[in-house]
Amino acid sequence: MKPTTGTAAAAAAFDRRWLLPLAIGSALSLLLLVLLTTFPLPFPFPSSAASRPPNPTLFVEHKLAPSPPSTASPPRFAYLISGSAGDAAALRRVLLALYHPRNLYILHLDAEAPDSDRANLAADLADHPVIAAAANVHVIQRANLVTYRGPTMVANTLHAAAAFLYTNQHPHLEWDWFINLSASDYPLLTQDDLIHVFSKLPRGLNFIDHTSNIGWKEYQRAKPVIIDPGLYMKKKADVFWIPQRRSVPTAFKLFTGHNRCPTAQICCFFSLTSLLITLGTVKTSS
Repeated sequence: MKPTTGTAAAAAAFDRRWLLPLAIGSALSLLLLVLLTTFPLPFPFPSSAASRPPNPTLFVEHKLAPSPPSTASPPRFAYLISGSAGDAAALRRVLLALYHPRNLYILHLDAEAPDSDRANLAADLADHPVIAAAANVHVIQRANLVTYRGPTMVANTLHAAAAFLYTNQHPHLEWDWFINLSASDYPLLTQDDLIHVFSKLPRGLNFIDHTSNIGWKEYQRAKPVIIDPGLYMKKKADVFWIPQRRSVPTAFKLFTGHNRCPTAQICCFFSLTSLLITLGTVKTSS
């Protein structure tokens, strides 16, 4: 029994040692609470500092001003959409995705596609109420054979550009950028968004790296001689190179970044795979 009594006495003595600090701490806390509720503090609370308006020099929003509305008319795009045999449905799909009553469109199914595809495509678009009312889509009936990477591909592009330039004689059909697409492309932006973005740009803006310093392209692009079967055959075949090479022309300089055609318009090419828009001014060669 004695060990038990000694243990209880030691525990009671240990508990009494905490009574004095606990009493002093409680008294100080009560006194501090009374002082805080009775007398105002000489310094503001942190909440009052947070309620003050922020320093305007720390932000840039007050320096930003909305851009004034543009007085120029929205830009107009001229589209060439090309395809081959079996691309009539895809061509129509791309056209409807790109369509805007303000733009101009030329559709070209090359000579490898049957004439019935061109006729059915033209009839289908003629029955479309919006396209028929705007009358801004033209399906080329006398198609050419187009070879990928060949001169016939360039000739097809220039043919469409020439047709669009003919429409430029009418003020209400003047266009600003020429866009060359294929039936396998698909737009990443709506036409309203594209028109909105380009309406803020100068109409003569050039995005192509236009230079006569062609470097390695002199040997790889300028000197090889390419044969395009689409120029003399009725069946499509790939281009081929002959062993002989030609010398670089001396009567004029070669430039990279744009095709040569007699216009001061701007050419714009973009595709789904590259996610890029490449623009370049096409100037009259002297």
